Amino acid sequence: MQAQPAPVSRRRELQVFLFLTVVLFPVLAVLLVSGFGFVVWIWQMIFGPPGS
Repeated sequence: MQAQPAPVSRRRELQVFLFLTVVLFPVLAVLLVSGFGFVVWIWQMIFGPPGS
């Protein structure tokens, strides 16, 4: 049977979870979407818009 985790590690785990969900994942999502939009914009500048 395992012992209860120390309160310090539990608090640290909560801080890491909140950082990931509130800061890191939204920033990564914005960067991914804006990066894809930039790639499409550059692609269309070089090869023209779709259907042309």
